[in-house]
Amino acid sequence: MKREIQGTVQKSSLAAGEAYSTYIPNPLPPSPPVELAEFAEWNRAAIAAFDALNDIVSATSPDPSVITYMYIRKEAVLSSQIEGTQSTLDDLLRYESEQVIGVPAEDVEEVSSYVAALNHGLKRMQEGFPLSLRLIREIHKILLENSRGKTKSPGEFRTSQNWIGGSRPGNAHFVPAPPDKVPELMSGLEKFLHNEDIPPLILAALTHHQFETIHPFLDGNGRAGRLLITLFLCERGFLKSPFLYLSLFFKKNRDLYYEKLDSVRKTGDWEEWLNFFLEGVAVTATNARTTLVAIQKLFEADDFKISSLGRPRITASAVFNQFKRKPLLTITELVDQTKLARNTVISSVERLISLDILRNVSEKKWGQIYSYSGYAELLVPDTEG
Repeated sequence: MKREIQGTVQKSSLAAGEAYSTYIPNPLPPSPPVELAEFAEWNRAAIAAFDALNDIVSATSPDPSVITYMYIRKEAVLSSQIEGTQSTLDDLLRYESEQVIGVPAEDVEEVSSYVAALNHGLKRMQEGFPLSLRLIREIHKILLENSRGKTKSPGEFRTSQNWIGGSRPGNAHFVPAPPDKVPELMSGLEKFLHNEDIPPLILAALTHHQFETIHPFLDGNGRAGRLLITLFLCERGFLKSPFLYLSLFFKKNRDLYYEKLDSVRKTGDWEEWLNFFLEGVAVTATNARTTLVAIQKLFEADDFKISSLGRPRITASAVFNQFKRKPLLTITELVDQTKLARNTVISSVERLISLDILRNVSEKKWGQIYSYSGYAELLVPDTEG
């Protein structure tokens, strides 16, 4: 449904000798209201895929939190890749194990900061803290303070003009609202976040668009905006465990994603954006469910292999359980996590290698590192290339 422009274009003062215009979005919800019939099909598909994902999460053994460790890292890699980092999941895991990585350290440090920010948001909400401007600023501070954006006011809404594309506001693709409008716009968005009349998926889609249009921070808006989707759905109880992340869908459809964002601002066709967003939810939830089922089957098959070891199966199983959480580990990490003697851990790892469960992927003679490659391969392909 085409409406008029969804904001106010405001002429701003000269910058470096040239004028530019900023875009101040209208408050949500859209007016006139969105036409439910125009995205009903994708809405039904998204809800069905969500329900199926939540069902498999409830039935997952071991505890879903074991697999959450890797899913959060997969999302961190994908979301950071959209912003131009070259770090892979393997790089991140090696970095966490203090091993050699294949990209500049600042790339993987940025991804690691994303992991910390997402974990912080989830922990705060589990403790009962509401999804609010304060929590968004806390998450943003963690996201940027140890990365390349550490000089761009981590955790603070911007007090200067930013822009998207181009080298300056005068030749930019898009110039968000002037900084003096940001507090009011974000307060309006915070209030909208707690709207109880709009279905959660629709609310998440509208909120994400508004956040990216306001662009409240000097840097890190894309990553913070994608984090906000998952945190919101978890807070609402719509997502039982944080296994749904849209970064892969946005990465694969990057040009279309930015085109849809622009289209709403210019034409007010919210329904087109909602169809795109809900398609992403449906596709992502379906893929997440498929992956979770595959992981569960792999764990069960390898647990069965270990059961054939006789008495050594007890310590081998204890070591293997650590690889279910993180599929790339050193002997030192395993000793710390299992509290077993070093020689016992080494023997268990050797047995797991003989069962074709683990393999040695060390790139140096000291600090040997081992991979549960079957598990890693179920997650890695989407994060490469």
